[in-house]
Amino acid sequence: MDRFVVISGCSGGGKSTLLDELGRRGHAIVEEPGRRIVAEELQRGGTALPWLDATAFARRLIDLSLSDRAAAEDLPGWVFFDRGLIDAAAGLAHLTGEPALDAFRSSHRNNRLVFLTPPWPEIYVTDNERRHGLSDAVAEYERLTAVYPSIGYDIRFLPKVSVAERADFVLSELTRS
Repeated sequence: MDRFVVISGCSGGGKSTLLDELGRRGHAIVEEPGRRIVAEELQRGGTALPWLDATAFARRLIDLSLSDRAAAEDLPGWVFFDRGLIDAAAGLAHLTGEPALDAFRSSHRNNRLVFLTPPWPEIYVTDNERRHGLSDAVAEYERLTAVYPSIGYDIRFLPKVSVAERADFVLSELTRS
């Protein structure tokens, strides 16, 4: 859907903060599925966690991302996703070798522009839900920079500027495309 816009990229690169700003500006946002799954799994003592069972986690990511997309269809205007379906499918493909991305090359399309946050070591932090180090985050970022163009998306790299300037950049790029 052309009005569905993905903000992806390096973990700890400021995606959630940018989404919060876009939400304050009146746009619909969909929170990162991974953090929601981790919080739920930790609360219930589950094992579908990236550090315990990464494959089960990736499969849950795909399911939740599909549910998020379906729920977002009724939202008006731009809908900004903090990661989403392609990230989940790319993760599953990386872990298992399954052709998980093949199912989404032509279906469940988003806006052709995808915005990636580059690695930003100065703001990177771990927490209870993000336990991997910066080197793992950078490796994932590098995979995503290859995956998105390979299935027909145009990447826009987010500049390392203030949150307001990043939001302005995203909205400007979308109105120009």
